Amino acid sequence: MNNWLPLNLRLQKLRSRLLNDPYYRLQSGEEIAIAAQLGIRIDANQATVDDWLRLPGLSIHQARSLVEVSRIGVKFYCIEDIAAALSIPAQRLEPLKLILDFSYYDDEALGNPTQINVNTATVENLVKIPYIDASLAEVVLSNRLSGGHYRNLVDFQQRLNLSSDAIAQLMYYLRF
Repeated sequence: MNNWLPLNLRLQKLRSRLLNDPYYRLQSGEEIAIAAQLGIRIDANQATVDDWLRLPGLSIHQARSLVEVSRIGVKFYCIEDIAAALSIPAQRLEPLKLILDFSYYDDEALGNPTQINVNTATVENLVKIPYIDASLAEVVLSNRLSGGHYRNLVDFQQRLNLSSDAIAQLMYYLRF
C-alpha cells in the first residue's frame, strides 16, 4: 500500500505534464504508452522538429532531417520508412509506433501550393508562381546573381522592395 500513493502521484504529475506541455520530451516506453493512452499522436508526415524531439532517442539533427525529407515530398508510410530515412535499424524505433500516425496527404487536395526554392529556380520556374510575371522573375534572378542567395522571406522582400501585400501573397509559394 505504501508504494501505491507515490506511484499514483508520479503518474498524475506525468499525465498533467504530458497534457499541458507540448514540448515535453518523452523519456521511456512507459511514458510513450501513457501518452498514447492520453491520445497524444504525432503525424509522421506533418511533424515539426519540436514534434520529433518529443520522442526519446532522436537528436536535433535527426529531427531536422526528417522534417526536411518530408518537406521535399517524401511520404512516410510506416516506421521502416523513418528508420530508412535516418539510416538506423527499424527495431530501435518500434516503441514509437504507439504514438506515430502515418497519414497520407494529397497536397493538391489540401490546397497546399508547391513551393519553389528562389535560390535555385530559373525564370521558367518562377513564372509558375502566382503573382510573379516574367519581369519580376527576371529581377529575382538578376538580384540573386548580383547579391547572392536570399536568406529568408524578409531578405527577399527588402532586396526586391516588395510590398507587404505582395509578400503576403507570395510567401506560400517560396522556399529559401
